[in-house]
Amino acid sequence: MPITPRTPEVRVPRLVGLMAIDARERAAAHGVLLAAPDRPDFRRTVVDYVVRQYPPPGAEVPRGAAVTVWFDLGEGEGGGGAGVHEPRLPHTPYGGLQRELDEPGDPYAVIGADGPPLHHP
Repeated sequence: MPITPRTPEVRVPRLVGLMAIDARERAAAHGVLLAAPDRPDFRRTVVDYVVRQYPPPGAEVPRGAAVTVWFDLGEGEGGGGAGVHEPRLPHTPYGGLQRELDEPGDPYAVIGADGPPLHHP
């Protein structure tokens, strides 16, 4: 474990791609703390991988500053790689779809069950 000199500023290490246990060790070796808002049980997290961090690697921060990390979703946590979903269209109003009414005098008017074209007032 490398020991950093006692300077007021330290550089944030690259943590993305590391398992939680390794990310904690690297952060400690570089003089920063870790925060994980998506893992309330962060101290017990071991094999989940860091997928994002802030501040980015190489940024200068005060010694003891917190670096926030986020982890991939583990088994049974809603993962699956579905990605971003497009917005859904609004639902149709109650009562179902309504057929567009024909224009009066339309040569292509809908033929009713009785035979004559259905015209609308």
